[in-house]
Amino acid sequence: MTEVKTPNYDPIDTVEFQARDAAHHLHPFTDYAGLAEEGTRIVTRAEGSVIHDSTGKRLLDGMAGLWCVNIGYGRRELADVAYRQMLDLPYYNTFFKSTTPPATRLAEKLAELAPTGLTKVFFNNSGSEANDTLVRLIRHYWNVMERPAKKHIISRHMAYHGSTVAAASIGGMAAMHGQADLPLPGFHHIDPPYHYRDGQGMTEAVFAKHAADLLEAKIQALGPDNVAAFFGEPVMGAGGVIVAPEGYWERIQEICRKHEVLLVADEVICGFGRTGRWFGSQTLGIEPDMMPIAKGLSSGYQPISACLVHERIANAVGEHGEFFHGYTYSGHPVACAVALENIRIIEEEGLVERVRGDIGPYFQKKLHEMADHRLVGQVQGLGLLGAMELVADKKTATPFRNVGTVGTMARDHSLDIGLVMRAVGDRLVLSPPLVITRAEVDELFEKARMAIDRTAADLGR
Repeated sequence: MTEVKTPNYDPIDTVEFQARDAAHHLHPFTDYAGLAEEGTRIVTRAEGSVIHDSTGKRLLDGMAGLWCVNIGYGRRELADVAYRQMLDLPYYNTFFKSTTPPATRLAEKLAELAPTGLTKVFFNNSGSEANDTLVRLIRHYWNVMERPAKKHIISRHMAYHGSTVAAASIGGMAAMHGQADLPLPGFHHIDPPYHYRDGQGMTEAVFAKHAADLLEAKIQALGPDNVAAFFGEPVMGAGGVIVAPEGYWERIQEICRKHEVLLVADEVICGFGRTGRWFGSQTLGIEPDMMPIAKGLSSGYQPISACLVHERIANAVGEHGEFFHGYTYSGHPVACAVALENIRIIEEEGLVERVRGDIGPYFQKKLHEMADHRLVGQVQGLGLLGAMELVADKKTATPFRNVGTVGTMARDHSLDIGLVMRAVGDRLVLSPPLVITRAEVDELFEKARMAIDRTAADLGR
């Protein structure tokens, strides 16, 4: 057997490497002019909830990468599993009536963990691909059900469902739409359940019904016989960690069932313990027809996603011949093996239960203590998801004039202090690894407060 050697890269000279990166690397979701001026951060290693860059700076990762490194960095178990699987079978496809043991075992395990009825699994490589797949599957399903007019898909403004053309159309990010002439025809959006910004003067119960009834109004406007599905994240992640008021999801489900509209719960961020259950749908009492999953499925150690599909839908489609869809790497054996080991670790270490009964409540306690800050108008969260909204006037919930400017200032201060915290407009959002310790939670909010203090000083407040 050929000896396997680990890469032996030269030490990183930060300035020189930044120049090489700028010369060739197009980064996602990046202002290229700003990046060229500032230089990219070169992340070189990580362990637990901490990352390190090429300058030696230590940063507490309050975002678990991109909402995904649930079991933390540096888990040798996942590297070992990937290595062994690469030696046994580095690749084979799942087209043309083939499978591999890791793909079948992972599908079986996901069906065991999923909400009732979601027993069928289609593998992809990213959350965006998973949502693209569901658009294809939804259209095919209604065709075979002899309801070909049911093609329209409804989602919410500020929702994020991915970056491919179809997934970005499902999502409600105006900036993404503007750059690519999106959404595609047949995709529609309603306002999100954003009580703090849109429900002033209403109780949460009244606003929950109001926000959900926007879906019924849109269905009626389009015609119930024309609407195929409603997509929604249990907790809106990249839109600012917006948690719907109690009663919202119950009403949404009632409307979907009434009008025979498929309910898709996008669990790409909420899945695999982040809300204190395996899936956000289980935390919030949602009974979806389909669920895209990714991120925490492998804790980001391998690119993999899946669509969990209700058996009645999969069975109906299965009775009508071939589904002409798939990816070269659907069910990649290494990615599936890593995902299985990731799930084993989550189970063995009781991380879901830890989020529900221990670290999640502690995180929420420290998060809600931030509400006393003079710039923080609202705090909101669930499990290990949290948001702090910065406002110009707490009493009136008045936003800052140029929304996003103040949030970016606070985000930049947090990075300087040694905390990775994301800004969505003027909402500062957090989603740390599920293995974060109480001491690290204390550090996280100490640094978050320092960052907001510095922002307040910049504003003269």
